[in-house]
Amino acid sequence: MKVVNIHQVKAKLSEYLDAVAKGERVVICKRNQPVAELRAVEHQRTEPRPIGGGPHYFAVPDSFFEPMPDEFLDAFESGPVFPATSRPSRVAERPDAPYGSKRSRKPRR
Repeated sequence: MKVVNIHQVKAKLSEYLDAVAKGERVVICKRNQPVAELRAVEHQRTEPRPIGGGPHYFAVPDSFFEPMPDEFLDAFESGPVFPATSRPSRVAERPDAPYGSKRSRKPRR
């Protein structure tokens, strides 16, 4: 790794670019404080990545594509949209809440 100041990079940019192309890293400093780093750009892939076969590969069974049983679909579609539970209480919406009611507000002047 090379550490150089800005004025050196301005004077010899092509030299440092050649070093980077060979795999070396160049740290550019301003008043001896690192501000940037020159490094090679990774080559872009020329062929597409293979699909599947990775560490999390799994096979989809044929039963996945079979239609669901009618009993399951009837039970699924006939249920309530929202469960019959009470709404959670919200303190600000209660009429006796001191900061939620209009009576506790001070008049504006």
